[in-house]
Amino acid sequence: MHLPLHIALRYLRSKKSHSAVNIISIVSVCGVIVATAAIVCVLSVFNGFSKLIHSKLSMLDADIAITATLGKTIADADSVAAVARGVAGVEMALPVVEDNALAMFFNYQMPVTLKGVPNGYDSLTNIRGTIIDGKYLLDDGISQYSVIAIGPALSLNVRPDYLKMVSLYTPRRRGNINLANPATALRSDSVFVSGVFQIEQNKYDRNTMFVSIEMARRLFDYTTQATAVELRLAPGANEPAVMAALTDALGEQYVVKNRLMQQAEAFRMVNIEKWVTFLLLGFILVIATFNVIGALSLLIIEKTDSIDTFRNLGASNKLISRIFVMEGWVISFTGTVLGIALGLLLCLLQEHFGLIEMQGNAATLIITAYPVAVQWTDVLVVLALSVAVGALTSLVTKLIMRRKLR
Repeated sequence: MHLPLHIALRYLRSKKSHSAVNIISIVSVCGVIVATAAIVCVLSVFNGFSKLIHSKLSMLDADIAITATLGKTIADADSVAAVARGVAGVEMALPVVEDNALAMFFNYQMPVTLKGVPNGYDSLTNIRGTIIDGKYLLDDGISQYSVIAIGPALSLNVRPDYLKMVSLYTPRRRGNINLANPATALRSDSVFVSGVFQIEQNKYDRNTMFVSIEMARRLFDYTTQATAVELRLAPGANEPAVMAALTDALGEQYVVKNRLMQQAEAFRMVNIEKWVTFLLLGFILVIATFNVIGALSLLIIEKTDSIDTFRNLGASNKLISRIFVMEGWVISFTGTVLGIALGLLLCLLQEHFGLIEMQGNAATLIITAYPVAVQWTDVLVVLALSVAVGALTSLVTKLIMRRKLR
């Protein structure tokens, strides 16, 4: 292998007798470089968006959430929370109640997602850090309060410290309905607004309202039930190990989800877009490979005299074929390495200097420049694709040489 590689490197560096061959060789290498760099950069941008979404959702999503395998609610949520607290690595476990309701304020109304949480919930999540107006308060012993998202605050035209309360309505789950008085089919309660939060994620900002779990249970006609038990892990806890321990302790009637599993739909869409884009750019890389094959074809034609010389010196057809196959591998490998290096350099520059900015009003954007996050698994995938492309090049080169050396 040393001799074919030595000759292939010499052919790559040497000046060709026809300038067109030099130009095509340079273009073929540049095509592989640009395509590879583009794949690295695009995958890193998708990783950056995934990381951004995770950082935003983690402000209100619990580290782990426990839900019922069957049905909507956990019958004895406090007992489940107690079992969860006994698992090593779990620092907090609190039951929560979440369902839909109708909110009304003066002549404004809108459907909302009402989430009832117990005392200490602000220690389980970072909800205090998301408040942009008012404060976090759900019950002061005298009145009931709600912390609402920016969406309901704007739609209902309500702000903290307004003296009028927001009315909440939910359908009765049990009991008879008086058709002469349809209002009896609804449960209702009222709250003051104590704070407005915003995390710049539609899932929460659109229609979420936090109230005390006691109020939520009254509205939804629950006693000890909860729709989920949310957990905070201790610092340094091994998440997969804790999840496995929780599953063993609780049994198959409960589902244990981490943050990624809780937001599976959001991350699934980003991953689908990421890998569809990867396939499209991979196809472009395959197209760029044809430039490499074209350059090798011209090189074979130009080196006809050299091929005859090798034959006269006693070189076998197999050895001669290896020279040009190795030439294809050298071009593909060189383009891949330089492309990955260029892609990583561009990602580094984008991460530190934000060279490419996002379009739109900077005041309304979460970030002003495209986020990037390099994952070495993506680099390995690009290398694997390049190996596959190099194998394709070598196969075609072998076929060309087989017909040439007949």
